[in-house]
Amino acid sequence: MTEIDVSNHPRFNPELIGHSTVEQKFLSIWQSERVPHGWLLTGPRGIGKATLAFRIARFVLSNGGDQAASPGLFGEAVEPNLELDPENPVFRRIASGGHADLMTLERQINTDTNKLRTTIAVEDVRAAGDFLRLTASEGGWRVVIIDSVDELNVNAANALLKILEEPPNNALLLLVCHAPGRLLPTIRSRCCQMPLTPLQDEEVISILQRSNPDLPQSDLQPLCQLSDGSPGRATSLAEEGGLELYREMVSLLAALPNTETSALHSFGDRLARRGAEDNFRVVTELLSWWVSRLTRVGARGIEIPNIVPEEEGCANRLLSATGVDRWLEVWEKINMLARQTDGLNLDRKQALLNMFHALKGAATH
Repeated sequence: MTEIDVSNHPRFNPELIGHSTVEQKFLSIWQSERVPHGWLLTGPRGIGKATLAFRIARFVLSNGGDQAASPGLFGEAVEPNLELDPENPVFRRIASGGHADLMTLERQINTDTNKLRTTIAVEDVRAAGDFLRLTASEGGWRVVIIDSVDELNVNAANALLKILEEPPNNALLLLVCHAPGRLLPTIRSRCCQMPLTPLQDEEVISILQRSNPDLPQSDLQPLCQLSDGSPGRATSLAEEGGLELYREMVSLLAALPNTETSALHSFGDRLARRGAEDNFRVVTELLSWWVSRLTRVGARGIEIPNIVPEEEGCANRLLSATGVDRWLEVWEKINMLARQTDGLNLDRKQALLNMFHALKGAATH
């Protein structure tokens, strides 16, 4: 028997770790037979929202919940769940993108630039509305997964709102959302909200070990700390060399306000090379996260734990030099520079130099 590729991609992944309470909430509502058409799956990136969306889709499209009502082998009650065997034909068709009653909306490649679009277009959402109004091919539900609604442009968000206001019968919209506070309040109010919370350290480390079996044992805890309870983030950092980039970044931060110009330029040159776009993205995300942690923890007046030895006392020293409000301004500056560099294809080295110029300015006051 040919085995299905069970990878970490949500479409293929049969497992969801750490969110059994949310699954039970969905099942409880489903069994009440008063099923909302819109479901908003919220939480930080990489904690399993899209994985949950595909689990729900597989559950709904495989049997519409009949499995939950089935007795055990000897007539005993069986606790319902969203589990579906990877060998199940529905699982396989969804994994291959070939199930007629499921549509997934994600950002698409722009054929003119050969780059991933920054938003999901209104035409895609309108096509999803047309899809939901069709009769289900297998006589049950039609399901649309949007991953993620944060990436809808304004017109696309309004088109989604119209679908939610007048949803077709037997239509289910599963909306993955990283930042619900930025979503239209009218969209939030028309959905059943399903918040997912960060995983425990041992759960993140377990997933890391399974997805990256050759990862050095000494890297597990630092990657876990950098992930903020997101196994997806931890796995991405492991695969993209994020921990080594973090160490190099922190060594530059630790020298503030006297960071060596040559070391900073050397780091910037590496991030500006052709093919180093992902490294630049990882560094700017880590830098934004580091300064954000500095302001959050500093505002609470507690010690900031070290993740790697290179940052010994660095954060606490910088906080003693400059107040939290100034570091918040620096955080906003870093995020603005990162967005502009990505969106306008600006010089990556110059962007890094400008970020550290802002950091140095804060460290000297």
